[in-house]
Amino acid sequence: MEARIVRAVISALCTIVLAFSFGFPAQGAGYRTTNFTVDAPTAELAQEIGDMAEHWRRQLAQEWLGEPLPNWSRPCPIKALVGAQMGAGGETSFVFDGGEVFGWRMQIQGSRLRILDSVLPHEVTHTIFASHFRQPLPRWADEGACTTVEHVSEISKQENMLIHFLQTRKGIPFSNLFAMKEYPSDVLPLYAQGHSVAKFLISQHGKAKFIEFLEDGLRDENWPRAVDQQFGYENLLSMQNSWMGWIRAGRPPLQLAANAAQGDVRPAALEVPAEAIVRGQDPGARTRPARAQNWPAENSAAATARQGSVYDIRGKGTLPGATLRRYRR
Repeated sequence: MEARIVRAVISALCTIVLAFSFGFPAQGAGYRTTNFTVDAPTAELAQEIGDMAEHWRRQLAQEWLGEPLPNWSRPCPIKALVGAQMGAGGETSFVFDGGEVFGWRMQIQGSRLRILDSVLPHEVTHTIFASHFRQPLPRWADEGACTTVEHVSEISKQENMLIHFLQTRKGIPFSNLFAMKEYPSDVLPLYAQGHSVAKFLISQHGKAKFIEFLEDGLRDENWPRAVDQQFGYENLLSMQNSWMGWIRAGRPPLQLAANAAQGDVRPAALEVPAEAIVRGQDPGARTRPARAQNWPAENSAAATARQGSVYDIRGKGTLPGATLRRYRR
């Protein structure tokens, strides 16, 4: 069985360049917890990051799964680059093999505050999902759900980018979005739209229902069926229409799932009316977008053909039959 490696956006070379650019010392400080080992610029930062990683592991497992995770057999190494002006980001890798998951590795970077309240919860959620599902998740669902646990300042960036992408014909039709198993060449629309769709579903029935939906869809990868059975939408198109109605309304709080109208199988144009007020989660953040472009007709079969295996490398040196999965924020 062939192995598969998914290339990460943040390469080792970029990490080295960033380290020298910000003047980090060659030798960092280490700290060990039950499930993590941390290498950070100072002992204080290493301890703070390690303790917060354990905190997020406990809290987020309880939120998503309803119970804490058992301790891993081996700790996950965390390499942290910390700088006040450094953009927040991270990469987590692990191996799926024979129903097991192991070989954890995590690299994080950013300001101290964004690492603690955004990057760590995002990356730790990837490890929680991997520990629970023991197989790769659809990219939109994995990245989208992991983004929902970030700080409001980071979430607002995704919400603002989504409006930009819908206005510039970069939205992804649900029929394509749900079929994507790998990152497309332009990953930012996937992140922004994945976050919005995950929030849309989670806001209606909660995190536990979202996990149940993913479990259901992974059984046969028939996502239209899972959407119908778990959320009551007739098909992906009706769900897309309902989601777009929510976007046009300014993303108001949701309490109950609204079934899509029966019999209307025309795709909703992915656009935002000029009169709409688009709200981020920051109560003070409001923008009035210009009228958006309609859904690009090209963004269907041609887009699917292009997405291919952009980050898929038939590599050497991995375990036979194993899948090395890397996620990046």
